[in-house]
Parts: sequence; structure tokens; C-alpha cells
Amino acid sequence: MPERMNNEILFMDAYPARQFQFTLHEDNTFLDFVIFIVNRMVLAAVLRPEILLWAIPLLLLLGTIAVLGLLVVVFLIRLYAQVTCGVYNGKARMDGKTVIVTGCTSGIGKETARDLAKRGARVIMACRNMDLAEKIKDEIVKETDNSKVIVKKLDLSLFASIREFADDINKTETKLDVLIHNAGYAQTFKKAKTEDGLEMTMATNHYGPFLLTHLLINLLKKSSPSRVVVVSSSLYRLARVNLENPNPLDTMPGYLYYVSKEANILFTKELARRLEGTGVTVNCLHPGLIDTGIWKNVPAPLSWGLALIIKGFFKTPEQGCQTTVKLAVEEKLLKTTGKYFSDCQESSVSSSASDMGKARKFWEISEKLVQLEENDPRI
Repeated sequence: MPERMNNEILFMDAYPARQFQFTLHEDNTFLDFVIFIVNRMVLAAVLRPEILLWAIPLLLLLGTIAVLGLLVVVFLIRLYAQVTCGVYNGKARMDGKTVIVTGCTSGIGKETARDLAKRGARVIMACRNMDLAEKIKDEIVKETDNSKVIVKKLDLSLFASIREFADDINKTETKLDVLIHNAGYAQTFKKAKTEDGLEMTMATNHYGPFLLTHLLINLLKKSSPSRVVVVSSSLYRLARVNLENPNPLDTMPGYLYYVSKEANILFTKELARRLEGTGVTVNCLHPGLIDTGIWKNVPAPLSWGLALIIKGFFKTPEQGCQTTVKLAVEEKLLKTTGKYFSDCQESSVSSSASDMGKARKFWEISEKLVQLEENDPRI
């Protein structure tokens, strides 16, 4: 049995005349200690089977302590996530206002559309899957008793679809108070190219919203004060926009999702600068890590462990839409522009994402890649 001796733990092995020591150092972990004990127990059990009478209960005790410790850590992390989760409790109404939300058949987009409908807004759901969008619309209308919810076709990976959607909006809508760029696309390994020759992730998450904003900018200016809200992510810190390779067809899509999130921030800051004095504000946000369908493209076996993390620690879509809703409706933010928010509070960004020189150059590159036509509005 072990005896405590100062900073050392002394053990007797199967031969009483011999001793071995485990010296506690600052860099030793609890796991190191457990592994040491287990190894010595196995050796002792082989030489002295009677040692199993106390060794097995000790192992069970150590295992129980380890499991309980893990559960406590998980509980504390979950509790911290809940306590620090930003919640928007504002009662602002949106009656008489028109809002476009892209990508709202699931996740935070769906919850954003639901919340805005509850506030009385005319909500235009801009979606690829029309059948699913219609079902979601009926669900929202029934729940909110707001019949001013409509669905329109939009595929942000296709310039033709974007132009058709924008043309429809400009012809049928007299005002546009808020444009929310929520739609997002992510793949882990599967590379794809759009019909316009762009990498799919960058096209859907950046170049599509970039073009759509240009085509709707006159309506936004006409409706001022109006707002543009861009859903980014703090995962942008894992990557950088490469101005030398703005259409990275050969890069792993999983990495490009992070790149597109920095692109969202650079776009937000340059757009806000260009719209100064127009009455149109632009802000972006990190919604948190959300349990949404965007993770469904992660392949097995990576998805197995990820599923446990998502269910244990990620926000729900309802929690994730809080910052988006605040930026869209809060009266105190009417003149706030060019900022980045997280958990309903203004937050800072990295030096790369706040580089206005980089933002300006990326804007000019984006103008060429989205193939702006001669009669298209310029910002």
C-alpha cells in the first residue's frame, strides 16, 4: 500500500526488499499518476494475486472519481455558456417595416424570421428550397398570426438567381428596411464550383451577398434609415482572406468557410465606410456556435464526436438569433455602423479583419468577380 512521504509517494512491490518511488512534479498530471498506479498494480497482481482484493476496489474508486470529475467539468462549461449567452429582451416593434432574411428554412435564419414576424414585420424569406420554405412560412404565419410573411426564390451561389430575385424585389417592393445576410454554406472536403466559375463556399457566403447588396442598394437608400446585417463567425480567426487567390478552387472547403467569415467582416467594414452619410448602416456579428444543419456536411467518423460536442455545448438556433435580431430592430443602434457584435454586445476583431486597406482591395477584387454590369448600381 502507498505511504505519503513529503512530496513523494512510496510503494512496495512484490519483493519487500525493493521499493520504487513516484515523485510528484509540477508537470505531472492526475492521469500520469493514475497510469503509474495501474501499471504497478498489474505487475503486482501477476506476482501476488491477493493484491487484487484491494487493487480492484481502488481502480473502481479512481474510475468513479474521474467520471464524476468529467461530469462536473461538463456541467460548469454548460452553465458558463448559458450564463454568458447574450439575450435580446428589447420590445421594439417592426410594424410597417420590410425585412429580407436569406437562408431561413432552418437554424438561426428560421428563428430570425420567426422573431421578426412576431414583431409585426413584413418578412421576405429568400430561400433555395421553395417547398421547405413554404412549409416554414405556414408554420410562422400560424404561430405569429402575421400573414405578411412571403417566400421568394434565391440561390446565392448563382448570379442569375441573385439578379432575378433583386429584379423582383425592386419591382414589387416600395421599401426595404433591413437586409439580413444570413445564408451560409459549408463543406468539409467536397470541392465544388458554381456555374459562374467561382468556388462554392466563397460564392455563397461572400460573393453572392456582395452582388445582392449592390443590386438592392438603391432601394435601401430610398428607405433610409435602413440596415444591412451580416452573419459572420468568430471562426474567421482560423483563416485569412488571400488577396492573391480570391477564387480558391483548389483549397479545402472546410478551411474556406473560415475564410468566407473574414470576408464577411471585411465586406461589412468597407460597405459601412462607403455608405457613410446615406442613412444605411451596416454591422456584422458572431451568432455563437450553433446546433444547426450547417454541420451536417461533416463526414463520419468526424461527425460522431462532433455531434456530442454540438448537443452538449452549442447554442440552440433560438439563442443564436438573438444578436441578429438586436442589430435588425434595436433603436439605440440606428446610427451604429461598421461594427462587429457577439452575444448582443459590440466586440473587437483581429488586425487582419480590421485592415481597411485590405478591405478596400478585396472590395475591388469582388467587384470584378461578381461581374457587375454597366447599368448595375455602384457603391
